[in-house]
Amino acid sequence: MNRRELLSLLRSTDPAVVSELTEEAGRVRDQSVGKAVYLRGLVEFSSYCRRGCTYCGINCANSRITRYRMTDAEILGCAEAIQSYAIGTVVLQSGEDSFFTGPKMATIISAIKERTGIAITLSLGERPAADLKLWREAGADRYLLRFETSDQKLFSKIHPPATIPLPGRIEQLQLLRELGYEVGSGIMTGFPGQTCASATDDLLLFQSLDLDMIGIGPYVPHPGTPMADEIGDITSDDQLPNTLATAYKIVALTRILCPSINMPCTTALRTIDPAGYREGLKAGCNVIMPNVTPLDYSERYDIYPGKKRVAQFEQALDLVEKDVTDAGCFVASGAGASRHYRERSGR
Repeated sequence: MNRRELLSLLRSTDPAVVSELTEEAGRVRDQSVGKAVYLRGLVEFSSYCRRGCTYCGINCANSRITRYRMTDAEILGCAEAIQSYAIGTVVLQSGEDSFFTGPKMATIISAIKERTGIAITLSLGERPAADLKLWREAGADRYLLRFETSDQKLFSKIHPPATIPLPGRIEQLQLLRELGYEVGSGIMTGFPGQTCASATDDLLLFQSLDLDMIGIGPYVPHPGTPMADEIGDITSDDQLPNTLATAYKIVALTRILCPSINMPCTTALRTIDPAGYREGLKAGCNVIMPNVTPLDYSERYDIYPGKKRVAQFEQALDLVEKDVTDAGCFVASGAGASRHYRERSGR
């Protein structure tokens, strides 16, 4: 599909378009990576953040939330629990918390690798090149860094710059590839100021970045954040609708354009749609990230409201397996590196 065709599909309001695209994306997924769905255990280990991103509930200016940091032992304990459930990957996610320095995170990564051997995915935001290199050497396998939008003017409005100079997100994604990471990125869909035209450019950028993993999450407004309260001049006549149909349409188009990548069903999908995991799988996803963070912490990881958790992890896994089965897929074991990464790296 070229840019004109993609733009036409995004602007379409015909429900049949979504249905046709999701069916095609499911076929592409089955043919390219199969029906296997890989689980990643998510650990949200710190809600501190030095950044003032205007859509995020844990931005540094939000004084209405209770912050937390997990201890090294607690993080390692979560990784060991993930291994005990035969899940092959831990995802370590946090705000941009300067307490977790490069060396401190390297120590945690090394301990997890030594004690469990499972794959380690990091989602820690923008970090200095020296940190990224150190973590790769310590045993980190993957890094997730969403570029959110290819529209740089809009990006600057929703992501105020860091207090210390850092490479841009596109440059960081390229650096991660050079360091040998399995590289993931993604976008939100339907946030104020995002146009159908810019979302089309996002889809084409996915292809040009040659990514291994892509996550698509619908925008969930967080009360009290600048984006929710003061959208002002970042609205547009070509605004991309903040609807489930739009989110699933972009998920499907991403799978069709990038057939051999890994695609998670994001937690934001399930936040606004109880059937989000099942429908995301039908639209071409092949990864689910059940949350292993202790409940009293995860309730305070308030990046957006309405996140759903069940108290017992065993129950959460049962619900995930049902969604996977209902989507005509099956839960696979192992780390599940993307086919694209394996082919590109010769592994």
